[in-house]
Amino acid sequence: MKIAELRIMRGPNFWSVKHPKIIVLKLDMGDYAGVSTAQIPDFAQRLEEMFPGMVEHRSTEGQEGGYLKRVREEGVPLSNVVEHVALELQTLGGMECGFGRSYPAPQPGFEYVVFSYQEEKAGEYAAEAAIRVVTALAKGEQYDIQPDVLELHEIREDEHIGPSTYSIVSEAVARGIPYIRLNKHSLIQLGYGVHQKRIQATMTCRTAAFATEIAGDKSATKDMLREAGVPVPKGEIVYSVDELKEAVEYLGYPIVTKPLDGNHGKGAGINLRSWAEAIAGFKMAQKYSDAVIVEQFIEGYDFRMLVINKKFVAAAKRTPAMVVGDGVSTVQELINKVNSDPRRGVGHEKVLTRITVDKDTKGILEKKGYTLKTILAEGEELMLKSTANLSTGGTATDVTDLVDPYNILMAERIAGTIGLDICGIDVVTSDIAIPLPEARGAVIEVNAAPGFRMHISPTDGLPRNVAEPVIDMLFPRDCPSRIPIIAVTGTNGKTTTSRLIAHLVKSKGYHVGFTTTDGIYIQDKMLQKGDTTGAKSTEFVLRDPTVNFAVLECARGGMLRSGLGFQNCDIGIVTNVAEDHLGLRDIYTLEDMAKVKAVVPKSVSKDGYAILNADDDLVYEMAKEVEAKVAFFSMDENNPRILKHVAKGGIAAVFENGFISIFKNTYKIRVDRVADIPLTFGGRARFNIENVLAATLAGYLSHFEISEIKTALRTFIPSPTKTPGRMNLFKFPTFEVLVDYAHNPAGMKGIAEFLENVDARKKVGIIAGVGDRRDEDMVELGKLAAQMFDEVIIRLDKDLRGRTGDEINKHVINGIMQVDPEKPYRIIQQEMSAIAYALEHAERNSFITIFSEDISEAIKLIENFKVIQDRRVLVD
Repeated sequence: MKIAELRIMRGPNFWSVKHPKIIVLKLDMGDYAGVSTAQIPDFAQRLEEMFPGMVEHRSTEGQEGGYLKRVREEGVPLSNVVEHVALELQTLGGMECGFGRSYPAPQPGFEYVVFSYQEEKAGEYAAEAAIRVVTALAKGEQYDIQPDVLELHEIREDEHIGPSTYSIVSEAVARGIPYIRLNKHSLIQLGYGVHQKRIQATMTCRTAAFATEIAGDKSATKDMLREAGVPVPKGEIVYSVDELKEAVEYLGYPIVTKPLDGNHGKGAGINLRSWAEAIAGFKMAQKYSDAVIVEQFIEGYDFRMLVINKKFVAAAKRTPAMVVGDGVSTVQELINKVNSDPRRGVGHEKVLTRITVDKDTKGILEKKGYTLKTILAEGEELMLKSTANLSTGGTATDVTDLVDPYNILMAERIAGTIGLDICGIDVVTSDIAIPLPEARGAVIEVNAAPGFRMHISPTDGLPRNVAEPVIDMLFPRDCPSRIPIIAVTGTNGKTTTSRLIAHLVKSKGYHVGFTTTDGIYIQDKMLQKGDTTGAKSTEFVLRDPTVNFAVLECARGGMLRSGLGFQNCDIGIVTNVAEDHLGLRDIYTLEDMAKVKAVVPKSVSKDGYAILNADDDLVYEMAKEVEAKVAFFSMDENNPRILKHVAKGGIAAVFENGFISIFKNTYKIRVDRVADIPLTFGGRARFNIENVLAATLAGYLSHFEISEIKTALRTFIPSPTKTPGRMNLFKFPTFEVLVDYAHNPAGMKGIAEFLENVDARKKVGIIAGVGDRRDEDMVELGKLAAQMFDEVIIRLDKDLRGRTGDEINKHVINGIMQVDPEKPYRIIQQEMSAIAYALEHAERNSFITIFSEDISEAIKLIENFKVIQDRRVLVD
């Protein structure tokens, strides 16, 4: 059993629209093809012993233990066990994942396994580990899962965003605000395009740099707070042992030492009561900063007060990691007992962090004359850390409702004084319910990126949704977070439709970002060249801070490779479904292809519109699975589907009496005459009329005025620059040349329909078979070429995709011969040479059609040839 293919989905996809983050495995089952768990002795028992938590996997029985019961009694394929093991391994690694499916692949002996993930690397690792585990179980071999679980823990700590960031992201998602993770750390974009805001941990794009610098300079902070009348400890900044001695003589014991530029308690020495301890604290602080703060140690409890957007929102009492003696257990045994709390985990994976024995802990034990084997007296409390950070095993108790009004005002004044939008204030006092001066407490520190964990998941007390005021601050009421998104898919016409819609949107005054098969465009400027119709290209547009409207072409390849680059769109268009790329990535039928294309309309938000082709049976059927509203377009105003839809109050666009019209209720809104729309080439390019219908509906449903739509349709002039590779027509003095990207039978049939209305004495076609298509597809290509052209020139793509040129051409020629054995054809393998030959040998009143792979080079060659021809005419 081995992985034949692994894909990572990052958005709505062919396998699941509602579960965007999934791993798709294609397994070569090898000797285990068709093997059931019921056929392997003790398989279920050993699986349960290895994964006792799998009892919670309910399976089809819908009850606890249901899955293990199936494994034991009915038997399931081993691929199904791989799915459940992959999910359980991630759960053990601190990443709860619950969605999974497994089913046979089209090829005998292969199985598909689909399961969700939180982090990509963890999902990949879990897939590989699950196969190792299941193989060992099938062979009756021993397998230790602990190294895999530890590795998944490490991956989670490296890859997963922290609890503070996660709380903000979760609050945003709950409000329908999309997010994009901009790097592997905690830099997050909330919202799209011009409406985006950014956060990193608990710093936001509104956090002032100068305020962060002040908070990072503990001495400057203390001076500003003292001048503002805030109680702070007396202290000095020292750089040497001699200066430390002077500070100690001035302040007296106990003292605190900490690095001037430190954070999160790093390098801090607390409650130092002797010169030896002061020296040790000074050296520890200097590991993080040459400048060391020495200040009074304030007796009391450690409190954190949180201010967001100038308002106090929460407070917590923090207690360092500690154990309480029972008169029997050693310190290490007490630590183990505390760590057995299911709420404690590795790093940030759970509410609390496990206590580790580090230098700080050993130093504390040494001061007391203890070791890890010391037995504490019953009731004796032993602090194991010098700071109360949750990340080192500390605990937090919510005290928000106990804070005295004086202290609330003080906290809000401090945030304003420093200038922080999110401000954590560390206070030491005997009682937070008493004004700080009266309790002889003091403000110890101000934090520019305070952790939220102690507030959202306190050990005791009420959890506080402190992420809510952050989102309220970044996205006030009625402040948009999204930009309109129109997604376009289909077998043919999607690029032209996308470009036309982008032109329409730009005409309306928007700053448009759009993706096509030839590049990414921001405000009509190509920023990336290539086939940019996948999730990464989509994200490129949505990340752009100047874009306020996105038009995204979504091709099958991208959807099968990684899914869509967005969770929801406002309008989703499907132009058609036809034979193309069948046989690739296990998509063998038109029905399968339709399921791929249906991902786009299924991803339309409930208040948006799916625009579907009513003349295409497979596209029309997609309406049944769409949760959004539906609008149809048709080349036949009397299409029963259209009439039925409109009768129910639906909206449609139709081609009627030579016009592009919109049907709404009993009304007919005529937009423009087809003959006046350049893209239709006077109505001869019927396939472009379909594209115009889809684009017109998109504009109308985006609330554009009819006059604006009409103007945009008339000003969209097809050309090599506007629509490269889409009906690019060049007129020479004695012949014409058409360049098009059509590369499948449906696309060629559209061109054939156009050519029927072309008056030419001779029609020449330059075609090429594609190596990764089926044999019958290449034969069909030859048949169509023989029907369309008087002469055929056969070229080859640069990438033969696994075949030889002779093999490809054999099938194409076979198709030509089946239609007309006398049809003249020639083979010129290199595309530019084939085009040059056709141009040089063009007969008077001929029409050359070039189905090109390299559009830009083909156009460049034709334009250069045209310049030469025009010069000859002038000379003559």
